[in-house]
Amino acid sequence: MTVEIRNPANPDEVVGSFPTLATDEVPSVIEAARKAQREWAKTPQPERGRIVDGFLNGLQARTEDIARSITREMGKIIGESRGEVNKALGEGRATTRRASAPIGEVLPSQKPGTVTYSTRRPRGVIVGINPWNFPFSTPVRKTIPALVYGNAIVLKPSISTPGAAFIMQEVADATLPRGIFQIANGSGNLGAALTSAAGVDGISFTGSVGVGRIVAQAAAANLTEISLELGGKNPVILHDASDLDAALDQIYAAAFAVCGQRCTAISRVIVRRELEAQVVDGLAKRAKAAQIGDGLDPATNIGPLSGEKARSDVAGFVDRAVAAGAHVAAGGKLIEQNGGYFYAPTILSEVTPDMEVARDEVFGPVLAVIPYDTPDEALHICNDVEFGLSACLYSEQTPMVERFLAEAESGMLHVNSGSFPEDHAPFVGVKNSSLGVGGSNGASTLHFYTQEHTVFRKGQA
Repeated sequence: MTVEIRNPANPDEVVGSFPTLATDEVPSVIEAARKAQREWAKTPQPERGRIVDGFLNGLQARTEDIARSITREMGKIIGESRGEVNKALGEGRATTRRASAPIGEVLPSQKPGTVTYSTRRPRGVIVGINPWNFPFSTPVRKTIPALVYGNAIVLKPSISTPGAAFIMQEVADATLPRGIFQIANGSGNLGAALTSAAGVDGISFTGSVGVGRIVAQAAAANLTEISLELGGKNPVILHDASDLDAALDQIYAAAFAVCGQRCTAISRVIVRRELEAQVVDGLAKRAKAAQIGDGLDPATNIGPLSGEKARSDVAGFVDRAVAAGAHVAAGGKLIEQNGGYFYAPTILSEVTPDMEVARDEVFGPVLAVIPYDTPDEALHICNDVEFGLSACLYSEQTPMVERFLAEAESGMLHVNSGSFPEDHAPFVGVKNSSLGVGGSNGASTLHFYTQEHTVFRKGQA
């Protein structure tokens, strides 16, 4: 069977047709991965890093193909799609540079004539389940460490944005040993079959909290190691800023990049009451100036939402917020253009912390402004949600910065900058934003993609 993909900026346009995998084919895919992984694991890790660098070089040569595929399938503007490709390659190269780094430690032995040390071995076969909003960078984030550390990976792209993953498969076929990288394209039923399959040693999932819980339950049945990167309701506390316009530029960009469809997008501006009016006016001015349209148009700076359901969900959030007492300072309406799924970037003021729009993940171009009077109140609002992925603070007051770094309940903390993570840093969340070790880079990645072993070696008499 095949799946047909349409352009969310112009749903009459078919942008691709891709084969799908039947659930009864999953065992043979896992077995092929297992067979290939046994051979791949024998390759010295530094050599694996060199080979994977060749894979990254091949992907880099396809940058424009991948970027255009992303834009045509999920709508983000072409500059953002190119940025996604470049950032993913940067993260991948940060991982391959760690291929020669130490992965264990020597311990003092309690027994004479014995050397005691820890080492790590590849985990085995990894299943990577990916979201639609970052159809290249999230697969790369799962694939590169899996391969460098000696695993095989079976990668399931979102069925609505599979094009970038199929380009990855083409490049893998030309640069990697057969079988260590395989695409499994299909619906949620295929995802369920993959996560519950025998012979899977690790599952890396990125998506919603609800589906993440289902994945965790499936993994638990087989005692499979998991890494879940889930939702966010990311705040910025705007306490003070010597250059308020520059701060608002960064906040606006972090809120409305990818039309707000980022798990790390800022969705709450928790602002000191004395600055509230300036902040609402400044953000509204920026939102009203947005150029909305097809992501391939160079004049566009905000593309469509991913589909009609996504747009309907966003509109519902805004309508319910207004009914609860929020004020639309900008946006708050559907944009009709070629039948595409466009929604105006929206600034909501007079939002209170108990409103749905202040607590639940909207995943769209909506930014709620919430005033506060004291630092205690700001931090309480910041933390009083189920999520804990990314949080930002704008302040030049050391006591406020220190309190934020000590008390903000988020995995990634940004001070005087927007919520964009760096290539070489761990990508981590707390509370309902994550389960298991973090992804991207750092020691936590090594811990997920490898298993620890302790060796007690006594010398020959």
